[in-house]
Amino acid sequence: MSSNTQFSTKDRILTAAEELFAQHGFSGTSLRQVTGRADVNIAAVNYHFGSKENLVNEVFRRRMDEMSAHRLRALKTALDEHPGDLEPILAAFIEPALAVALHRQGGAAFVRVIARAYAEKNDGLRTFLSERYGHVLRDFARAIGACLPDLSKEELYWRLDFLAGALTYAMADFGLIKRPGGVQEKSHAERAARELIRFAAAGFKD
Repeated sequence: MSSNTQFSTKDRILTAAEELFAQHGFSGTSLRQVTGRADVNIAAVNYHFGSKENLVNEVFRRRMDEMSAHRLRALKTALDEHPGDLEPILAAFIEPALAVALHRQGGAAFVRVIARAYAEKNDGLRTFLSERYGHVLRDFARAIGACLPDLSKEELYWRLDFLAGALTYAMADFGLIKRPGGVQEKSHAERAARELIRFAAAGFKD
């Protein structure tokens, strides 16, 4: 089996799993449904992922590794070019996530998968996300905290939680503000980012 074939099979499984998790949730999706959607056998899932839990984790890793790297690069730029300025730090957190939502190949489905992760109690997934991406949140917490030295650590993390929830809502595009006809998705997302950055900055500073 060539590396291209392996990649194609693995990617088909991940795409099928992402779509099904978005529709039915993690517990509501069986490996048999995934193999049927991906047109592979169960041995292929076991070979590439080993278990359903690992498959769930890999669905997140495929999108979030890139998003996290993008966030950290943008954070470094914000700290280097705008020291002490809160809004560029918030932009570094918000804009890469909205870019994921715009991804033409499965971005919308992944946003629904994120919403499922909030809604469903899945301790294994939460542990995985915390261990793999917790350092990203801690880096942003330190950067925001340096801008707002009078804010306690508890208050800082409450407000970060609220920002994460608002960001997920904005990514899902199911709020009161719908994209107007004739406005490109990218332009609408950029407007959403600007508004959320202003809103979050006011919330952190209050």
